[in-house]
Amino acid sequence: MNSPTDVLLLCWRDTGHPQGGGSERYLERVGAELAQRGSRVTLLTAHYPGAPRKQMRDGVRILRAGGRLGVYPRALATLVAARLGRGRLPGYRPDVVVDTQNGVPFFARLVTPAPTVVLVHHCHREQWPVAGPVLAKIGWFIESQLSPWVHRRNRYVTVSDPSATELATLGVDRDTITVVRGGIDPVPDGIDQPARTGTLRLVAVSRLVPHKQIEDALTVVARLVANGVDVHLDVVGDGWWADRLHQAAAAHGVMDRVTFHGHVSDRRKHEVLAGADLHLMPSRKEGWGLAVIEAAQHGVPTIGYRSSAGLVDSIVDGVTGVLVDDVDELAAAAADLAADPGRRTALGEAARDRSDRFSWHTTTDGFVTVFEQVLQS
Repeated sequence: MNSPTDVLLLCWRDTGHPQGGGSERYLERVGAELAQRGSRVTLLTAHYPGAPRKQMRDGVRILRAGGRLGVYPRALATLVAARLGRGRLPGYRPDVVVDTQNGVPFFARLVTPAPTVVLVHHCHREQWPVAGPVLAKIGWFIESQLSPWVHRRNRYVTVSDPSATELATLGVDRDTITVVRGGIDPVPDGIDQPARTGTLRLVAVSRLVPHKQIEDALTVVARLVANGVDVHLDVVGDGWWADRLHQAAAAHGVMDRVTFHGHVSDRRKHEVLAGADLHLMPSRKEGWGLAVIEAAQHGVPTIGYRSSAGLVDSIVDGVTGVLVDDVDELAAAAADLAADPGRRTALGEAARDRSDRFSWHTTTDGFVTVFEQVLQS
């Protein structure tokens, strides 16, 4: 497959952002792979304290400007200025644009003649309320009505079949949607599973924001403790909801049973995963669930919510993990697997085997195929 010469990526955050997560990693890994194949890749994203305005990382040129909302007009202004031979990218003419829609897109197709591919991890109907009543209404209107109309002639990429179905319910032509599942990085060298101590080790790898519902994982810990299970939960990740989670752990009386690691290195994340028995993902919404596959690399099965959409793809229910419908079932499933190490091991081994199917090389092949289609149309 031949990659296009110049690829422009648009995303409101990058992986260095304090609130960056799996969707940002997905985009940047694809960008790095494209750069390795010979493409010139540029990422326009938001600025944040301590970040350079311009940076080369893994072969990708990163330009940062604007904040949470300002990144959108600043990116469009950069593209307009480029067409006029001015600004930070004078004369820049990308061959193709990947416009990441994290709730709302950049609407790059309105200011550049290059073909646009809209990348959507999942729809945000359930997340919008946290933005407040006004922004929530505006955001959902943009996502559910304006964007599908503006991009009615564009190609879409999403990360799971449930997300593709959601986009179709918003009026996006299903024939224009390509599912390109995420890849996975190799486990860092030298990380082995530590000796078991008899304590049930739970882990939750997540940004700490309301829709990830880490409170439900804390509820699971409290119920297991009440039933006499020796259990400990490792929470890996950070976010603006962290203080509320500390308060919830204290209210449950399980602060001594929970370790909040905050933002950690990739190596440290894998060290924690290697020591886990079960991975909990009680998220209200996921496009795919990269952490599910990362846990699977260590033979750790995941329990997550069926209603989250994407986990229906990343977890094979009853084979590589367990899908449940609410916090009561989440706690019950954890208790069942705590009492049945044989089944837990079988799920984990199946999860590990399945994780071998995923790579960023394969993910990038999927994008290149879509690029070829839009460049030929």
